[in-house]
Amino acid sequence: MEKRNPPKAIFCWSGGKDSAYGLHKVLMENRYEIKYLLTTLNDNFRRISMHGVQEILLDQQAEAIGIPLLKVWVTEGTNEEYEKKMEAVLLKAKSEGIHHVLFGDIFLDDLKAYRERNLAKVDMKGIFPLWQMDTEKLLDDFINKKFKSIICCTNDMLGAAWLGREINRSFRKKLPEDIDPCGENGEYHSFCYDGPLFKNKINFTIGEKVYKELAIKTGNSSSIQSPAAGFWIFDLLQEKE
Repeated sequence: MEKRNPPKAIFCWSGGKDSAYGLHKVLMENRYEIKYLLTTLNDNFRRISMHGVQEILLDQQAEAIGIPLLKVWVTEGTNEEYEKKMEAVLLKAKSEGIHHVLFGDIFLDDLKAYRERNLAKVDMKGIFPLWQMDTEKLLDDFINKKFKSIICCTNDMLGAAWLGREINRSFRKKLPEDIDPCGENGEYHSFCYDGPLFKNKINFTIGEKVYKELAIKTGNSSSIQSPAAGFWIFDLLQEKE
């Protein structure tokens, strides 16, 4: 019987630990052929929208992984803009025979449903390889597999003191009990710079800590202050040669 090639797919890449762990898992299982990494960036600041990581470090991650990037550029930060820009990129990928989009989400039902609704508009299917995994076990396995990741963004629940910490056994042990081990509720984000997924380590230096107020953007670009108040970003810089 002739062996069929796995279906082509895109992996939504944030640059953090869940993306790294999820992508590694998918590649090891060989159930999908990952043609592209897909990342949303802010065009005004040239940074990953959610994590604040600079574009150059994202490029170095993709190069070390060996999978090309698709970049979705946003400026206004509204859902309407994001959905329009994302749809255009997905339709282009679909024209290349890609019908599956993979995400690193673990247990947020509303986010999963939102992604699936948007994909349905372009007749594509969402795949969630980490869905309903135990986040304690996931983080432990991430550490055991010798991935290296640094905390680059925290919300007010954790605060600035946790920025720059390595995700290791010490981090795992000291993390407060009311914080999800993987930060799935937005408590923290990370930048993964080494591990079995990468052909080489991503080198970087440490910049400053910056506090950003969190505003919810509506379709007409007006904004209202979120009860979450804001978040901290630890600026990571390209290491100069």
